[in-house]
Amino acid sequence: MTLNKPSIDSSKASRLITRRVLLAVFLGILVGSFLSFFKTDIDPQTIDLVVRGLKALTDLFLRLIKLLIGPLVLATLTVGVGQMGSGAAVGRIGLRAMTWFISASLLSLCLGMLLVNLLHPGTALHLPLPDAATSIKGAAESLSFEIFLEHLVPASITDALAHNEILQIVVFSVLFGLAGGAIGAPAKPVFMLLESLALVMFRLTSMIMMMAPVAVFSAIASVIAVQGIGILGTYGLLMIEFYCGLFILWSVLILIGRLLMGVSVRHLLGLIKDPMLLAFGTASSEAAYPLLLRQLEVFGCRERVVGMVLPLGYSFNLDGSMMYMTFATLFIAEAYGIDMPLSDQWVMLLMLLITSKGVAGVPRASLLVISATLTHFQIPEAGLLLILGIDPLLDMGRSATNVLGNSLAAAVIDHHEPTSDDL
Repeated sequence: MTLNKPSIDSSKASRLITRRVLLAVFLGILVGSFLSFFKTDIDPQTIDLVVRGLKALTDLFLRLIKLLIGPLVLATLTVGVGQMGSGAAVGRIGLRAMTWFISASLLSLCLGMLLVNLLHPGTALHLPLPDAATSIKGAAESLSFEIFLEHLVPASITDALAHNEILQIVVFSVLFGLAGGAIGAPAKPVFMLLESLALVMFRLTSMIMMMAPVAVFSAIASVIAVQGIGILGTYGLLMIEFYCGLFILWSVLILIGRLLMGVSVRHLLGLIKDPMLLAFGTASSEAAYPLLLRQLEVFGCRERVVGMVLPLGYSFNLDGSMMYMTFATLFIAEAYGIDMPLSDQWVMLLMLLITSKGVAGVPRASLLVISATLTHFQIPEAGLLLILGIDPLLDMGRSATNVLGNSLAAAVIDHHEPTSDDL
């Protein structure tokens, strides 16, 4: 027996969320610009207090969202795997998901490399090579096979839930679901309990989402207040080129989705616009996870499929981040006048493909992977400082792209997954 989920966001409610988030973005830019413009006339401690207060609101929302992710992944994925009935179905979905993830990652990396070679965004800077002692320590050491295993297999499921290690929760949930499905009837009370947990988490999501516009406003206002609206002009060309690249990536991914699942992709895009806006405003794809999970089920994706593909995607399929890695690495090399032959660029691309999967769950993983790549190719690590100032603004776009890529992955795999009658 499967519990029926309550009806989720009507079109009217969805439009209301969209309007409120867009208004929050606009107000955030205005308030942030005001604080930045008058910060020389106001007591620095007052400005600092306001900025810290704004960041605290965003952090509160993100912590509330992260509170949901662990239980949601555990409940939906365990029940979904248990309902598949066999390890063959789990393996089939997992194989299709990983095929999509690797293909999408290669596409994103290649697009970032192509754009830098065509546009050369860093050549105008003509920066001198920094002191060899100037580096950002700890990044390269964070990339190792031991770290990968640590973020793959949990020593304790309670520890994985406590630290929101999605990949570890996925591993446990798949194994637990397979074991429960194998014993059959005795496991039904456990699955019913987990389905009830998922319902409670969905209701809690609706409650927390009421705070989303406030979080988006505070996130954008704090960034603009600290960096100043002038940063948009200083790094304007770089940002325009990067966002144009994201738009191209969106177009290609949507076209592939259209070819693989037909015109229904338009309906999907309409449903996921709110999770994408939320990810953009908060610069966190995790913030959109609970809402995205719900919207995919509204679209018609089966719980057993989306419950498995989406958590895996959040660990392995970060399309916006992948494009950013090649784009940022080559941009830094150009800024210092370091020529990278095409052969080195292909090696870099393959290196990024592998190492980016090895740091799933590591905070600020993109910067860690970029730093390690810079070190490998003897490009000054201090080049990261060139992009740290605008990283939050670029992170908004790549977070929204991550949501789009994972949505299309889940929908396409579900579209080609046989019905229960065909298994």
